[in-house]
Amino acid sequence: MTEYRIDDLARLAGTTVRNVRVYQDRGLLPGPRKQGRTGWYSESHLARLKLIGRLLDRGYTFATIGELLRAVQQGWRVEDLLGLEEEIAQPWSDERPARLSIVELRRMFGSDASKSVLKRGCEIGLLERTGASVLVHSPRLLTAGKDLVAAGIPIAAVLDLAEALQRDMKVVADRFVEVISTHVLPAEGEPLTPSTEQISEIAALIHHLRPHAAQAVDATFSQAMNSAMATAFDRAATRLTEGRAKASGDPD
Repeated sequence: MTEYRIDDLARLAGTTVRNVRVYQDRGLLPGPRKQGRTGWYSESHLARLKLIGRLLDRGYTFATIGELLRAVQQGWRVEDLLGLEEEIAQPWSDERPARLSIVELRRMFGSDASKSVLKRGCEIGLLERTGASVLVHSPRLLTAGKDLVAAGIPIAAVLDLAEALQRDMKVVADRFVEVISTHVLPAEGEPLTPSTEQISEIAALIHHLRPHAAQAVDATFSQAMNSAMATAFDRAATRLTEGRAKASGDPD
């Protein structure tokens, strides 16, 4: 069996000696076989090191990599786990973020786009400031906000609405996830068995649920808006009738 010193191991894995030691300190890479003062690394060390590099390149944190490696030790295949993670990480909308300059943003909102407004937009996650530009995570939401401001609604109220909607939608999303967790995954405290079929079924369910979840939210919201607008119209009609009666001097 081929063995390597730490510098050769790092070179073959496309990393540095310092990184090898960091991974060992974090428990991601087992220690070497010691012979005197020299540490010897095996082919399994090299394979593990290459896998860690792949996962880091994909943006995984050390904590997540540690969980994946523990799952592999329990019998899961890392390819299946990554396939499930890719399905989960797929965006639930085809909307793409857009980058606007501060000048363009102020052109849309005029004097309402003050520094404090921009700061709050960043604080609630609608915008991300980078120098003289901002990353707009949802251009459709920004357009809706622009139209509300143009209709005379104060921008502070629009931001309040956006923040409230974020909280409400988190509740809705948590409910969908809870349904999957409750009815698809084993009960809390029961271990997940290393079954490729089980992982594939969960990934397929998420893929199938994706369009239906969005449609369910849209349909439910439409029904709620129909009811809310009808109630609001009734109240407005009552006020209008009362106003006319008072203006004409009719008794109550």
